[in-house]
Amino acid sequence: MKLTSTIRRRFRIRNKLKKVSDKDRLRLSISRSTKNISAQIIDDIKQVTIISASSNEKDLKGLKKNKSEISSLVAEKLAKKAVDKKITKIYFDRGIYKYHGRVKIFADTLRKNGMKF
Repeated sequence: MKLTSTIRRRFRIRNKLKKVSDKDRLRLSISRSTKNISAQIIDDIKQVTIISASSNEKDLKGLKKNKSEISSLVAEKLAKKAVDKKITKIYFDRGIYKYHGRVKIFADTLRKNGMKF
C-alpha cells in the first residue's frame, strides 16, 4: 500500500513531536474540517483518549457564530475540562494542518486558559 502525502506528513509531524517531548506530557491532537473542529487529549503510553471536545456537541451545534469564534469556544471548553482533571502540560499535535487561522486561534485560546505547550 502506498502512503499518500497527507498520511506521510501526519506521521512525520507526530514522530518529531514524540522524539522531542517529555514522557510526562500528553498529546493534544486536533482535527479540522471545512465546517467543524475537534480536539482530544491522548495518553500515548496507555493509548487512551482522556478528554475530547468538538463543535458538533449539543451546546455548540446551534450557535450562529463564524468558524474562528467556534474554534475558540471549543478550545475554552477543552481547557476547562483539562484543568478540572489537573492536566496542564501537553504537546500540540497539529497533524496535517498548518499553524495559522483556526488552528492558531485554537492554540492561543488554550494558552490563555492555562495550558502549557
